[in-house]
Amino acid sequence: MQTAAILYNGELRTTAKHLRSGTVIETDAPVDNNGKGERFSPSDLVAAALGSCMLTIMGIKARDKGWNIDGTAVSVEKIMGTEPRRIVGVKIQFDFPAGHGLEEKDQKILENVAYTCPVAESVHPDIKQDVTFNW
Repeated sequence: MQTAAILYNGELRTTAKHLRSGTVIETDAPVDNNGKGERFSPSDLVAAALGSCMLTIMGIKARDKGWNIDGTAVSVEKIMGTEPRRIVGVKIQFDFPAGHGLEEKDQKILENVAYTCPVAESVHPDIKQDVTFNW
């Protein structure tokens, strides 16, 4: 089954529609690649997908264990390289809310599952994943 339908809108912009839910994401080329940078670029979405996937997998494990990680925030920084122009690294920082009550062994379980999320396992191994967990 098809996942998405994408339309080129001109001006280096696209609209991607998630077919199951109808959710729409618009993209724009970044300023350093002839765009306006007014939306996520496709490579921004790759970096954001990595952070979102890691947090989602951690959420599944936390739910299964009866732990609460609600309010956890993730910041993502995409690092671009040249020749060829591509993502060379993604810095991800997890900031967990105070009073989460997780013991160190529980924290390690969540950290380990983050590294095994489907997106982390799918991006090219040359893309450096620099991840920080602030408990």
